Amino acid sequence: MEKTAAPRARVASAEGDLARVALTLTQAFSEDQPALILIFAADGTMVAPLSQRLSDWFGPGCTVLACSSAGGFAFDGYNDDRVIGIALSARAFRAEALWLSRLRQHAALDWMRALRTISDRMPETEGRSRFGLLLIDGMSGREELVTTTVDATLPGLLVLGGSAGDGLRFGRTHLAMNGETRDESALFCLIDTDFAIEEVVFDHFVPVGEKMVVTDADPENRVIREINAEPAAEEYARLIGLADSALGPRAFAENPLLERAGGRHFVRAISGVTPEGGLSLMSSLQTGAILTLGRPESLTQGLRHRMEALGPAQLVLGFDCILRRIAVEQAGEQETVAQLCRDHRIAGFNTYGEQHGGIHVNQTFVGLAILDRGLP
Repeated sequence: MEKTAAPRARVASAEGDLARVALTLTQAFSEDQPALILIFAADGTMVAPLSQRLSDWFGPGCTVLACSSAGGFAFDGYNDDRVIGIALSARAFRAEALWLSRLRQHAALDWMRALRTISDRMPETEGRSRFGLLLIDGMSGREELVTTTVDATLPGLLVLGGSAGDGLRFGRTHLAMNGETRDESALFCLIDTDFAIEEVVFDHFVPVGEKMVVTDADPENRVIREINAEPAAEEYARLIGLADSALGPRAFAENPLLERAGGRHFVRAISGVTPEGGLSLMSSLQTGAILTLGRPESLTQGLRHRMEALGPAQLVLGFDCILRRIAVEQAGEQETVAQLCRDHRIAGFNTYGEQHGGIHVNQTFVGLAILDRGLP
């Protein structure tokens, strides 16, 4: 089939200064006019100007979306020095994107109107798949609001995505569309294609130990103050068998909090300890939430089994939490991940959180497989 002989989803990576990266990506994607280009860069200062250069080169028929990351990955595995670029051909994809701005100003009604408009312009069509991508400011603390708003406005649409990152600095993240950048915003892109698509969701934890209760939380600021009526960091450290002073990224990556909802457990990752002895989270929790600790299993085996069951793919667009990457590196499994990316054409970026099914999660691989077959 033509789809297999001439890829409609292309991946390229580049390193160096802005001019070199822009040249490498334009050369890599010029063989087939793209409808959509995605750019993931660990250097946030490159996000806006690089998206502008590619937008100028490929013209108004191509939407260029870019975000800063906590690291990227392509067919050579993790690499913080290389910008990851992904292009979807206009011969097999259509794409339209919009800003969801003013995340802290509760502009959800404006978002809903804009989302309905874009959906009306690209309605469901027999013989084609339709899905949505979300890129969200990972320091906004508003991923739950954005994700649930999109899910409520466009029910039944497969939507997934990731929160833009800033390495392990947790400072400022960057988003851009065709050179334009906005603070405290998100980007939504609606895409349709004649390829079959499948969602791929994988985390490597199972619940263990006794349940714990969040007895005091600040969901607005994503902080747990108390667990089991004790200072949260102190109680968490006791439950995982460490001293308070030993708490850090490694302990958090290996001992996440799990919350049960809808018949399954979701990871609620910890990003740090507050000066008051609370736990800062990468997602929101309410007072009264029931939690358990997570025990890690294989970091990659379940994902490989899922990909093998799906069959050959043009691309698996991946959003993988930075804390999962930390766990992979601590386990010395970087080459295993690189081989998995090569075998199944997985490319994407390390996030501050992942979105799927109307839910914001952490320490999870969320992917979209664009398969080498048409619709059933």
